[in-house]
Amino acid sequence: MKKVFLLTILLSLTFIGKAQNFLSLDSCRALALANNKDLLISNEKINAAHYQRKAAFTNYLPNFSATGAYMRNQKEFSLLNNDQKAALSGLGTNLAGPIQQVATGIIATHPDLEPLISSLSGKLLPALDQAGNSLVDALRTDTRNVYAGAITLTQPLYMGGKIRAYNKITKYAEELAQQQHHGGMQEVIMSTDQAYWQVISLVNKKKLAEGYLKLLQQLDSDVEKMINEGVATKADGLSVRVKVNEAEMTLTKVEDGLSLARMLLCQLCGIDLSSPITLADENMEDIPLLTTDPHFNLSTAYENRPEIRSLELATQIYKQKVNVTRAEHLPSIALMGNYMVTNPSVFNSFENKFKGMWNVGVMVQIPIWHWGEGIYKTKAAKAEARIAQYQLQDAREKIELQVNQAAFKVKEAGKKLVMSSKNMEKAEENLRYATLGFKEGVIATSNVLEAQTAWLSAHSEKIDAQIDVKLTEIYLKKSLGTLK
Repeated sequence: MKKVFLLTILLSLTFIGKAQNFLSLDSCRALALANNKDLLISNEKINAAHYQRKAAFTNYLPNFSATGAYMRNQKEFSLLNNDQKAALSGLGTNLAGPIQQVATGIIATHPDLEPLISSLSGKLLPALDQAGNSLVDALRTDTRNVYAGAITLTQPLYMGGKIRAYNKITKYAEELAQQQHHGGMQEVIMSTDQAYWQVISLVNKKKLAEGYLKLLQQLDSDVEKMINEGVATKADGLSVRVKVNEAEMTLTKVEDGLSLARMLLCQLCGIDLSSPITLADENMEDIPLLTTDPHFNLSTAYENRPEIRSLELATQIYKQKVNVTRAEHLPSIALMGNYMVTNPSVFNSFENKFKGMWNVGVMVQIPIWHWGEGIYKTKAAKAEARIAQYQLQDAREKIELQVNQAAFKVKEAGKKLVMSSKNMEKAEENLRYATLGFKEGVIATSNVLEAQTAWLSAHSEKIDAQIDVKLTEIYLKKSLGTLK
């Protein structure tokens, strides 16, 4: 699809480089496909759906995430209360009385140890005070500045079928976008062909109007001469001049219509509306027609029509949405793994260092009771799936009718072309006899005017019949999904 789209863009740039003065039907199609904004939008929708499908596949894979945090606390956490801190800070002072009593008892029993006991008592009390203060400091947590970080791994093990269903949805959605793009291309091609052949039709009708005007002007000149010679009346001259004026007005209308038709084709092709363009089939005397077989096989339409395939994909998407809705109310299991670091760390008392640990576990979530919400949502999703199925059936029936109508119009256009060709031959023969009889003076001016009007009508009907054959061929191909 992307290669085809790129090719159309390259072709359009080639044609633009040639000043856009000569265009064939294929070049008009290429330009229209490359410059149509709806097709550019639908192509981007294909890209979006493609990347959504890739994103959906990543749900099968483990998910890694990193988290970091810093927190400033007004106060630090304390393992001791104020009384315990005061007792430990004044440990030597608090024990001075009991130690003195013990020392006095020893000295009373052993007077000779008094110097030693006094020396030890003087050193022991400050040492106890210092030890108590050190212990209080050692038990400080210093948690006013807290740092934490974690790397987490999450691997889904069972999600109730949600991941598998979502992957199928995105796959169908990508193909649906492609089918819609294909359908849009067929619409652009058909609109371009209609505008192209409308221009060809008006070009031929302009030539026809110019030829008709020349016939009338020649007749007007001949009647004027006959009036001067007294073999025709002024009423005959006035009748011819009225027809000349009508022919001039008709020619003006055809020229205006042709200008508007060219502008429409330029707009479809992305060309400036004022650009002069010439179409490849403008100078053809007879529009070449292909023999279209009106017989068809409906299975071809069902296989090729992007609308049918789009509805089939929509049906599959809604079926998977039922699975997604059901999965939301089924148990889900996931493997979890973490590596966490903190500062202060608590693995060796409280330290102002980054230290961490890893952990592995399994997380299970089981919905227990939601008042029937899951049942109701699942039934609603099933109803939407049935709606899509009914729409598909309805589209098949309508396409069958559309294909039959298109085939009927192809047959009808072929018959009209045959009849109009025969009528044109008769009109030309009638005009030839009328002109010859008028010059011989045995046919009245009114009869010549009638023959010329019939000639104009027959030629116009043949042009319309040829264009109808072309357009009905396009309509049949589009209804069968084979328009390329």
